Amino acid sequence: MAEPLIDRWIRRQRWMDGFAEIIQKGIGWIYGVLGRPGRFLQDLMHGTKVLGHPLHPAITDIPMGAWAVAVVADFVAHFTNRLPTEAGDVALAVALAAALLAVLTGYTDFHHTFAHERRVALTHGLIMSVAVTLGVVSMALRWWSGSGIHPLAVGLSTAGFVLLIVGGYLGGHLVFGLGTMVNRNAFAEGPEDFVAVGVASDFAEGTLTRVDAAGMPVLMVRDGGELHAIAAVCSHAGGPLDEGTLDGGVVTCPWHASRFCITDGKVKNGPATFGQPVFVVREIDANIAVKPEVPLH
Repeated sequence: MAEPLIDRWIRRQRWMDGFAEIIQKGIGWIYGVLGRPGRFLQDLMHGTKVLGHPLHPAITDIPMGAWAVAVVADFVAHFTNRLPTEAGDVALAVALAAALLAVLTGYTDFHHTFAHERRVALTHGLIMSVAVTLGVVSMALRWWSGSGIHPLAVGLSTAGFVLLIVGGYLGGHLVFGLGTMVNRNAFAEGPEDFVAVGVASDFAEGTLTRVDAAGMPVLMVRDGGELHAIAAVCSHAGGPLDEGTLDGGVVTCPWHASRFCITDGKVKNGPATFGQPVFVVREIDANIAVKPEVPLH
């Protein structure tokens, strides 16, 4: 399958890598300086906390919708007497308030992107940042200037809305084309019933062991003498949890440091927002078998 034109163009922009690394380090530094509250805030921005779902795509519909209303209201007010000019101003203000949160959540998710995905995310983020900047300037002109400059403010917000559409296309490409922030276990295929994965001696206390359960990678952990099993592929970006670290019943992904409870698969810290599938462990005469706690599909 031929690579889309936009991907071919972005893949050639090698200068993006250095710029992206600077931004990613800056984001990490800001959250790191905040310490423990920073970790909670980061989880909140990813959607790990409270929402339990990626927050950025849930937020972006608000500025897109409100900005569209602002542009329509501005043109109706300019060419007719059916609406006051303040209607577009209020709609744009709502759009910008939501856009600020969209920018914060978007750059937080960008912090953990890599390679070509990172370049596409950077392009998306820069376009959206320019769009929001145009919106802010438009808002400032509406508040602090006379009516004579209102057409310029409308022009800037209209240009910003066009950029929102372009940036929105790239955002959709990130999710649906490249799988950014998509649950990596959503399409996993595994057993419907118990399947043998080894014997008791294969699983030492406190050791992260990867096994195959009818084609699905499973992480086996014996903790306090009890054997637990969750999917071995990190839901965030597909990292191998068996190569991570175990501490207090929580496994940390070696790629982006998402943390999951080994007993129930729940996310303790992001960037992951989706938990890990959990497996029921059966131990009979030292023979170990597992099956999904709930159906995978």
